[in-house]
Amino acid sequence: MKTINIAIDGPAGAGKSSIAKRCAKELGFIYVDTGALYRSVALFAIRNDVLTNDEAAVLALLQNVNVELKFVDNVQKVYLNGEDVSEAIRQNEVSMGASNVSAIPKVREFLFNLQRRIAMTNNVIMDGRDIGTVVLPDADLKIFMTASPEIRAKRRYLELEHKPDCPSFEALLAEIIQRDYNDSHRETAPLKQADDAVLLDTSELDFEQSVQKVIELIKSVEE
Repeated sequence: MKTINIAIDGPAGAGKSSIAKRCAKELGFIYVDTGALYRSVALFAIRNDVLTNDEAAVLALLQNVNVELKFVDNVQKVYLNGEDVSEAIRQNEVSMGASNVSAIPKVREFLFNLQRRIAMTNNVIMDGRDIGTVVLPDADLKIFMTASPEIRAKRRYLELEHKPDCPSFEALLAEIIQRDYNDSHRETAPLKQADDAVLLDTSELDFEQSVQKVIELIKSVEE
């Protein structure tokens, strides 16, 4: 039976993960957050006092890294060497570290096969930075989801403002701008819109509107 693969790419904070997760649940697809895989590698490096931009040191750790995605009632859980790190990988330090390790070709190669295997055997919505350009170049639908840096920083701030260590809006904006630059200028699989991707700017859309727009696009390729 042919599987349906949906690729969603875009910069950090565009809403890819939360929107993709909701759409997958409504459509009965499996949601694959590829960023979680890179975050797991970054978390392992940080826990072992290795700088995430030190390529040689990160590569030396890979032989001790086992990352798994497990799906329970269509909810993705991320396991690092048997430990559920679904929450731990969402720390700001890990986010920036993920941008660094994802620029290392052999880290991408290390995680590539896992992503492909899931897509070959399931209907998936997979989001990341290079899904439509590298991981799933033959996806049935490619979406490039974006929003202005200011809107993305505001959304992130609203997520974190209840926490005692919440960064300032200005700090979050600077972080997003820096991460955009890092992701789009790296040599290996830089962030860019695939030639055949649909551009979806969510700056003026709320969450529900964004979800419905993506579902409409997916249903158009299923027909």
